Amino acid sequence: MIDAAELVDNDFLRQFELKIDDHFAKIEYSLQERKIFLTKLIVPEALDNDEFKTDFIKTVFENIEDRNLSVVPTSPYIAKFIRRNRQYKKLLPVGVRI
Repeated sequence: MIDAAELVDNDFLRQFELKIDDHFAKIEYSLQERKIFLTKLIVPEALDNDEFKTDFIKTVFENIEDRNLSVVPTSPYIAKFIRRNRQYKKLLPVGVRI
C-alpha cells in the first residue's frame, strides 16, 4: 500500500503526485468551491496495473476526505473506481450520480 506521506498535493500544477523510484504518477484536478474535479489519471507504463491505481486513488480519496471536500470524477477510470467501491460514494456531492 502507498504511504500517505509519499503523496504530494501540488496545488500550483493542480495535481496529486506520487513518485516511486524513477516513475511519476499523477491525478490532475480542478478545485472549485468545496468540490474537487478529478480530471485525469496518468500512470507510467511500469506502474500501470490495477493494484497500483487502486492504492493511488484510495490514498488521494483519504486526503480529499480529510480536507472535507466533495469529489466529482470526470476521469472515466476514477468514475469506474467509485462504481466498484461504493464506500466512496459518500464523497460525491449531492445530486451527482455515478
